[in-house]
Amino acid sequence: MKTCPFCAEEIQEAAVKCRYCNSDLTGAPAAQGDAAYASSDPPRKSSTSTAWILVAVLGGGALLVVPCMIALLLPAVQQAREAARRTQCRNNLKQIGLALHNYHDVWGSFPPAYIADETGRPMHSWRVLILPYLDQQALYDQYDFDEPWDGPNNSRLLGNRPPVYACPSSDVDATSTYYAAIAGETCVFAGAEPIAIRDIVDGTSNTSMIGEVSGMGIPWMEPRDVDFDTYTNIGDPAGFSSDHTGGAFFLFADGSVQFLSEETDPDVARSLFTHAGGEMPPVF
Repeated sequence: MKTCPFCAEEIQEAAVKCRYCNSDLTGAPAAQGDAAYASSDPPRKSSTSTAWILVAVLGGGALLVVPCMIALLLPAVQQAREAARRTQCRNNLKQIGLALHNYHDVWGSFPPAYIADETGRPMHSWRVLILPYLDQQALYDQYDFDEPWDGPNNSRLLGNRPPVYACPSSDVDATSTYYAAIAGETCVFAGAEPIAIRDIVDGTSNTSMIGEVSGMGIPWMEPRDVDFDTYTNIGDPAGFSSDHTGGAFFLFADGSVQFLSEETDPDVARSLFTHAGGEMPPVF
């Protein structure tokens, strides 16, 4: 039995027309009491709230994960970039070393630390003398050897510093060099006196010629380098130092490049800077 939705009288379950009120039951809604008969499907839940909950959970998770990933990856990225900069710095010194050896092949010696005038005043740097061997012939041709390095003509060239004289890890002035020689009477760069490979009796692999000077601010054409007599230690901003952690790169007379620690004993370093001191070479 079921209840007629129009007159509330009980009628047969299969009836399509109420026998009490003659109402057509084929399209009529089910009575409240017979709601269970209106549909056998369970009520559906709204998916909107579930979707918003899912979005909120995923969004919150992303906000937590992204900073963590950045914190983990950033040091690795920075280390990779510094490794690339160190490699470029090393390659710069290797290019300078190759240029020095090409100069030696042509002239029979390495260039002097500087060319002096008749009074002995330094006029021109070795960094200018090797320009043709650094693919900088055009720049070399513009340089005037009849005036000092900072004369009217030559001063205009300071802004044309060859890229090989700059380390990518450094923010030194665009007119300054990042590399300087160790200069002294017992060094490969012995003032205005050129030194040949045959003069390096300590061995070319045991004799350092050039290193990084991140704190000296030497204009790249200026005939000024690190004075052997005033050298203190690696890491001294007034001498050999770098923007790399723990030490600095040095070019040796055989063309190799070595990284010397800031902990290197000053006496050991000095033994590397002389070309005929007869010292026992250190082990790298």
